[in-house]
Amino acid sequence: MGTRSLFLLLFLLPTAACAQQPEPYLVVLGIAQDGGVPQAGTKTHPAWDDPAQRRLVVSLALVDPATSQRWLFEATPDFREQLHRLDVVFPVEDKPGLDGIFLTHAHMGHYTGLMYAGHESMGAQGMPVYAMPRMRDYLSTNGPWDQLVRYNNIALQELANGVPVRLNDRLTVMPFLVPHRQEYSEVAGFRIDGPNRAVVFIPDIDSWEDWDAEGTRIEDVIAEVDVAYLDASFYANGEIPGRDMSGFPHPFITHSMERFAGLPASERAKVRFIHLNHTNPALRPDSEARRTILENGFRVAEEMERVDL
Repeated sequence: MGTRSLFLLLFLLPTAACAQQPEPYLVVLGIAQDGGVPQAGTKTHPAWDDPAQRRLVVSLALVDPATSQRWLFEATPDFREQLHRLDVVFPVEDKPGLDGIFLTHAHMGHYTGLMYAGHESMGAQGMPVYAMPRMRDYLSTNGPWDQLVRYNNIALQELANGVPVRLNDRLTVMPFLVPHRQEYSEVAGFRIDGPNRAVVFIPDIDSWEDWDAEGTRIEDVIAEVDVAYLDASFYANGEIPGRDMSGFPHPFITHSMERFAGLPASERAKVRFIHLNHTNPALRPDSEARRTILENGFRVAEEMERVDL
């Protein structure tokens, strides 16, 4: 290599390094079912005596360090602590709050944290809240949520099934409908695409077979992403004493593992079970349930784990 070529190489290397932007990433802020761990009214649970066993309600944060933007997936009853955790992970001093919140549906663990946007708490101004049509209508026409809209604490952004939302040059979020109890709204999952990787987030679904009937196979969804956070509310029938759980509108972890058993190891490794009920033995790292999950090539989501996009 000549002197001139060497000089050009040394000159360009720092420039190329400076041009590289830090990757956007996801952070798991909660893994529990809507009631958290432990749940209200539960008189005996190890988590009451051991704070290390407590778990916050299911939520993801999306961060783009290059633009100092931050979004939440779900506004949970644990919103205060989850926003604080996000401030610790990626503080943004020059602008308060968030660049937006994406909601899956109108069950208590997934949207009631919006109350903290109100003037009694953080007094947000025009914070974007992305919601499917029925969810958007529910928030607009029912108190106390409609007050957040009238006071412009939140600015509702309508989502449409299968229509991507471009957040910036590097990040896209696509909502899609899933079958689950729809008392007040439809139920959505989200695919989150970054410059290098994609993640799917489905915290609630009735069953994979119901989705089959609608023309979507969960295996195909897993194949198209790098990480799949999937509904794992209950490990198996019988974990709630005295109740027949066979009709519960969630896929048991045992059933999901059976269904996915034929997938290659690389596909099974994408699955991270999330949205665990306080009765779910897989919450405990030392449990037989957790060992079985790991031995079969799957994972349980952990609070504060990070996925680069």
